[in-house]
Amino acid sequence: MATRRRAEVRWQGSLLEGSGTIDSTTSGAFGGLGVTWKARAEDEHGGLTSPEELIAAAHAACFSMALSAGLTRADTPAEELRTSATVTFQPGEGITHIALTVDGRVPGLNEGGFRAAAETAKENCPVSKALTGVPEISLEAKLG
Repeated sequence: MATRRRAEVRWQGSLLEGSGTIDSTTSGAFGGLGVTWKARAEDEHGGLTSPEELIAAAHAACFSMALSAGLTRADTPAEELRTSATVTFQPGEGITHIALTVDGRVPGLNEGGFRAAAETAKENCPVSKALTGVPEISLEAKLG
């Protein structure tokens, strides 16, 4: 069965001077998050978020789930996966690069096997598939 998720955002004002709020989500897990162009296009976020930061969180979570599932199917379940996703946004161009980094503790698996599993997860997680328009998605995977 398909699941549907919803987020509601309110934006006020122009792009450069305006601001918005992510008011609510289906789960209720978060809301009241402020967003501005400055937080999106500059390094000074001032406690505000951006679409790219939310994409980074979604990609890191989805990739981790896909990798965990693949490792479990291969009878080498992970004890722990620590994943980060860094999304590069270039004003006027959009998202130009996403860098995934994962460190894992996976008993019984060597570096090559872990890298191969991570690459498969990168190619097949639903968020990666949704982001196929991004020019480059890189991956660094290592056992720790």
